[in-house]
Amino acid sequence: MTPTRRKMVVFALFLLAWAVVFAGLGVWQVQRLHWKRALIASVEHKLASAPVDLPPKSSWSRLASPTNEYLKVRVRGVFRERDAVRVDALTELGAGDWLLTPLATAQGTIWVNRGFAPKDSTVSLRPVGPQPVVVTGLLRMSEPDGRFLRPNRPGEGRWFSRDIAAMSATRRIDDAAPFFIDEARQGTLTNYPVGGLTVTRFRNSHLAYALTWFGLSLLCLFGLFQLTRRPA
Repeated sequence: MTPTRRKMVVFALFLLAWAVVFAGLGVWQVQRLHWKRALIASVEHKLASAPVDLPPKSSWSRLASPTNEYLKVRVRGVFRERDAVRVDALTELGAGDWLLTPLATAQGTIWVNRGFAPKDSTVSLRPVGPQPVVVTGLLRMSEPDGRFLRPNRPGEGRWFSRDIAAMSATRRIDDAAPFFIDEARQGTLTNYPVGGLTVTRFRNSHLAYALTWFGLSLLCLFGLFQLTRRPA
């Protein structure tokens, strides 16, 4: 085999390999597209449904599943404001904190994300008092460990994700549910904490990504076709 012929074969194999890789990425994006559409349809259905009473504690471990996330629930209890935790947040209202407060119920403790509040310590927060309340909101899953490059630091009181197990351990709560509730909005956007800021719109660009990968695969195959037409 001549050096020129050898180079053509190597380049042809290179194009073929990348055509397969790009096609695989395109198939993966198609799969992601179906998953995202199913997720959006599921969330929209849950948001359109009426809230349901939180099941008994015996069902809590099964309830802590991604398939139940964004389920509208309702629960009655008393807030333990002294054990509230602030978690770093970036929302449509700007940077600040989520105010997570344990809710003592007849079944056990449920962490409730009461909503967003600025980091400004002079801002007054909506008091809840010792009286029983009914909390309505969306079921959410725990967010362990923190964020990328920003791990939670419980000993310093610095939280970057809503890690239910870690927060419960810090506050010595041993009967907490493995999930939390994003409380629905109460009052106005200036009545802190502001609830109802859960992101329920999901970006869906998988079709565009799939077409891009398939296009690159076809481009590689076209180059391979052109290469085979060249004289040796």
